[in-house]
Amino acid sequence: MKYFLYCLQHYADFNGRARRSEYWYYTLFNTLIYIACVVLALLLALATDTPGFISLAYLWGLATLLPTIAVCVRRLHDTGKSGWFYLTVLIPLVGGILMLVWMCTDSELGHNGYGPNPKGVGNDLYGDPYQG
Repeated sequence: MKYFLYCLQHYADFNGRARRSEYWYYTLFNTLIYIACVVLALLLALATDTPGFISLAYLWGLATLLPTIAVCVRRLHDTGKSGWFYLTVLIPLVGGILMLVWMCTDSELGHNGYGPNPKGVGNDLYGDPYQG
């Protein structure tokens, strides 16, 4: 949960690097909350015969759109790629597969053009930014 909260606190931070665990835990909790919003909206819509409650799920998706893109960009930075590679998701089928591969790829060791390795591997001077 700390990674999810970290991503929300760094809502529009496109600088730096994000570990795989930060990305995947954020994605897990975001998806679970989204599913809960959908279920709640459907239950409310069925109970009141009002289809307008489905907007609850859309609002959550809209509210988390920017931090989702930001953590994806930081994750791409961690693998040594520019954040502009995120635009590959616009390529049907191939873009999603490429993003999945990149999100699963291990970090570059040591410093890269986007900062120190967030794992601390190869960084004797830098600690874990998530502790504290």
